[in-house]
Amino acid sequence: MARTIENIEKEIAQLPQDQLRQFREWYEQFDSDVWDKQIESDAASGKLDGLSGTAIADHKAGKSKKL
Repeated sequence: MARTIENIEKEIAQLPQDQLRQFREWYEQFDSDVWDKQIESDAASGKLDGLSGTAIADHKAGKSKKL
């Protein structure tokens, strides 16, 4: 059975509060895991090398602030 985003949105909107809370918790973990895998993949492939080099150079030049 093929579902469209619109159908999924409607189903989510109809969830009772307890199930909506469970869905939010699940989705937050799912989204975090997907993001982590993407960052790991980008780092391993070298896609972040230019950004990290620039950030390190800026820090050494005193262009960063303590958070």
